[in-house]
Amino acid sequence: MPIRLDPEDSEATALLDFAGSFAGKRVLEIGCGDGRLTWRYARHAARVVAIDPDEDEIKAALEDRPPDLRVEFRAVGIADYDAPDAIFDTVILSWAL
Repeated sequence: MPIRLDPEDSEATALLDFAGSFAGKRVLEIGCGDGRLTWRYARHAARVVAIDPDEDEIKAALEDRPPDLRVEFRAVGIADYDAPDAIFDTVILSWAL
């Protein structure tokens, strides 16, 4: 039996309760992993940049990305992320230590 992460969608519900609507927002997601949380909010955002230092996780996210979803994935940690002109309305840090 495959493992189902968050089958009750509690994580996404908590995120939306805390962050509110993502409609029209520019979002930076730190520690996106394979994108499992990204898919739950990105459809509503204006722009999403999702970063993770694990190249294999980013590859998995790119392979699993829904075709109609525009998310910029980068294999980089936050200490090395350089976005001097980027402005974000919301920053998400979930399960990243």
